[in-house]
Amino acid sequence: MHFGVFSVSDITRDPVSGYTPSEAERIGAVVKIAQKADEVGLDVFAIGEHHNPPFFSSSPTTLLAHIAALTKHLIVTTATTLITTNDPVKIAEDYAMLQHLAQGRMDLMLGRGNTAPVYPWFGQDIRQGLPLALENYNLLHRLWREDVVDWEGNFRTPLQGFTSTPRPLDDVPPFVWHGSIRTPEIAEQAAYYGNGFFANHIFWPTEHSKRLIDFYRQRFEHYGHGTAKQAIVGLGGQAFIAKKSQDAWKQFRPYFNEAPVYGHGPSLEEFSEMTPLSVGSPQEVIDKTLTFHDHIGDYQRQLFLIDHAGLPLNVVLDQLELLGGEVVPVLRRELAARKDPETASPPTHAARVRAKYGDRPARQPRPNANRGDNLTGTSPYQDSSQLTTGR
Repeated sequence: MHFGVFSVSDITRDPVSGYTPSEAERIGAVVKIAQKADEVGLDVFAIGEHHNPPFFSSSPTTLLAHIAALTKHLIVTTATTLITTNDPVKIAEDYAMLQHLAQGRMDLMLGRGNTAPVYPWFGQDIRQGLPLALENYNLLHRLWREDVVDWEGNFRTPLQGFTSTPRPLDDVPPFVWHGSIRTPEIAEQAAYYGNGFFANHIFWPTEHSKRLIDFYRQRFEHYGHGTAKQAIVGLGGQAFIAKKSQDAWKQFRPYFNEAPVYGHGPSLEEFSEMTPLSVGSPQEVIDKTLTFHDHIGDYQRQLFLIDHAGLPLNVVLDQLELLGGEVVPVLRRELAARKDPETASPPTHAARVRAKYGDRPARQPRPNANRGDNLTGTSPYQDSSQLTTGR
């Protein structure tokens, strides 16, 4: 199982000190957070995508490529990439490039986002959000699997004889998670393609996430990708950890109370009781996280939100020390002991290359002589006879 952290990239006033970091400070801080996650033995770092203040992550691939260059083991990913307002051709190009630069240590999560004004900013209609998500991913899926694509849809200009470059590393597309809070159509889409399903698991009780995950598992099996147990599931979550439980509650309370996303609502105690939020000692966070498995069974990825609501960098780095040093090692052992032998392993580029090629060398596309255009409708690569397509 893979454990990691994610950031929504908010720039929020620290309610204790009253200090609001600059964009430059916050960008630098999130790079340090990712490096620390790598240092303490976590598997994944994820960043959201936003195009408005008070967030800074408008260009996830740029940030993640930089982080990949500074780390040794982390899988870099998104939480989420906006499949609705980004052109799927540009997603195909940008994330294939990231895949090459990260040497396969990447994947991405697709979602519709939660900022309504972003749709008109990028020339789209929020009322078409779900059809956009479904159609755009259909095109993205093909762009990564077919060297030459002819395509026509409802939301962008048609493509004729189009080749997305660069081709995916080893001709194996990045693994895709479909993220959702409440939409069964997105779980259905993830199941149809045999992709991963990521339940946000932040604001809702675990029982709510379980309903979507159970539906995804059933449909994954229905489409013939494996048994329901072999479906690929990820969960979000939030944690604030201190050596002593009372210190965790005391230190986190002012940040919770003033947080834009849930401050001035239920109390910290009520929210912790109703949702997956974990506050307390390392053992308490371990115990709360293990209840997720009690509800949904084996899953492949657990990401924690730990740097939001104005928490200063030094506090976040302390959280990572406790998460990587005391919480995750125990969770790895406990969940490994519970794991059903039929459960799929977490997706990695290396494993997917082996699944496709076995002992054979991976395909490395080499273009034919430059012909000056991309409109002939034939493959621009020397090994066109080896091409395969698939759902």
